Amino acid sequence: MSDVKESGSRARTRQAIIEAAIEVLGQNPAASLGEIAVAADVGRTTLHRYFPERSDLLAAISAESVARINQAAERARLGEGTGAEALRRLCHEYFDLGDLLSLLFNDPQLVGNPVGDDQGGCDPRFDAMVERGHRDGSLDPELPASWLQSVLWSQLYSGWSYLAETGASRHEVLRLVVRTVEKAIGPR
Repeated sequence: MSDVKESGSRARTRQAIIEAAIEVLGQNPAASLGEIAVAADVGRTTLHRYFPERSDLLAAISAESVARINQAAERARLGEGTGAEALRRLCHEYFDLGDLLSLLFNDPQLVGNPVGDDQGGCDPRFDAMVERGHRDGSLDPELPASWLQSVLWSQLYSGWSYLAETGASRHEVLRLVVRTVEKAIGPR
């Protein structure tokens, strides 16, 4: 692909392919490019014009993942309010990334560590939020940031699984996820 700005139609087609790939690969990581093309409502030839190799499509998904995760963190305003309030907002924002984050759980090598540093730690914004929560008393000071991040991810994954398996409403499942996270993170 060239560095020249894509036309509106071309950008929409490219985005539709990425969206379809996220959905299809989130449900079946071994899905073929043909299945992704069908889901995107484009021909295989069109898909290959945008992404000549599967690795090109995965690289685009990786970039999209990092962008969406960063946007969710920005919308959650991690630097505002108590640590627990910020974590609750982050839980809401991440819940809406279900297909994408499910894909990342199924294939963590896709983007490496999109929410942390290269050594496997947490995003510095997450670390700062947790430190603030420890200081303001809204987060259990015995729970380190990496543990709280694992709790968040595990509950989100549980929520998405529950949503898919039971057909419960999105609103109800999100309420259950937030309640569980709040009960797990609060000070004793």
